[in-house]
Amino acid sequence: MSESRDPLGDLDSIAFLLERGHAPTHRVKAFRNAAAVLADLPEGELEARVTAGTLKELKGIGDTTATVVEESLAGTVPAYLRKLAAESPASVAPGGEAIRAALKGDLHSHSDWSDGGSPIEEMARTAADVIGHEYLVLTDHSPRLTVANGLSRERLLRQLDVVAEINERLAPFRLLTGIEVDILDDGSLDQDADLLARLDVVVASVHSKLKMDADSMTRRMVNAVANPHVDVLGHCTGRIVKRDPDGKRGGRGGRPESEFDAELVFAACARFDVAVEINSRPERLDPPKRLIAMAVEAGCRFSIDSDAHAPGQLDWQPHGCVRATEMGLSPDQIVNTWNLDTLLEWTRRRS
Repeated sequence: MSESRDPLGDLDSIAFLLERGHAPTHRVKAFRNAAAVLADLPEGELEARVTAGTLKELKGIGDTTATVVEESLAGTVPAYLRKLAAESPASVAPGGEAIRAALKGDLHSHSDWSDGGSPIEEMARTAADVIGHEYLVLTDHSPRLTVANGLSRERLLRQLDVVAEINERLAPFRLLTGIEVDILDDGSLDQDADLLARLDVVVASVHSKLKMDADSMTRRMVNAVANPHVDVLGHCTGRIVKRDPDGKRGGRGGRPESEFDAELVFAACARFDVAVEINSRPERLDPPKRLIAMAVEAGCRFSIDSDAHAPGQLDWQPHGCVRATEMGLSPDQIVNTWNLDTLLEWTRRRS
């Protein structure tokens, strides 16, 4: 008889592959919730229920998840896991291998403290154990983005304590403190300056009034880039090139790019040493290649980020690595190829 596998691990692996494949949230939750239910069972109860045929009496365990558990306990790779593994794109997309191998971290990720779907520690453990990173920056949203449950000053302060506790458990991996701070209409930032100064990494992004006229948007972005607390300019055009599987982003035909003077904005990024993010989300792929070329010409640094809202989405960075390779970038132009000490020395240069 074959040795049993780890049913919880197989459920989590299925969820990871679904997230990486941009599956609808409800499909992913079925497997993550099932794993959470089984994790709470007393020792021996799972095996007893499988033997007795009562596994599906547990709330959150359905036909598919029960089959996965039964196959896993029987020592067989679950059929659904085999199917997803066969269908899933390679984690390192062709053409971006060298840059992906050089990446040591990810500067843009979200947890269930804002609009992500998973706890902070689950995101951090996936970055360390599955993705192989040395560090991950937690960048939940700022207060004004209420639709994304943005963090008030008080909630962000509580989060800093949580991050410190997690780092005690996960060392030498490092979860860095951060925020994706909203760029307000006048270019000011949606969080108190003293709190931004405490964070390891600040990603600044435009999320509202994306159809603002080009002159106003240019002033808005340049003012933000000039702020001494900003390290990365996030998804600079705000475009959506396709809908996500839940239909929540971009409407029927996506969302067009915001209009701004890219030469001025990227000149400001170079002047103030703010990295231009190459956002790896499949529905964003922002900025477009012509703007990456302009940022290269301006002498900008870059960060290649997943903008992950779930553990499996952390494996989206190869999308950005391919685009960086196609545009002729080398690892030394990308700040998250740096080791932790070098990265933190850079982020503390102005704040």
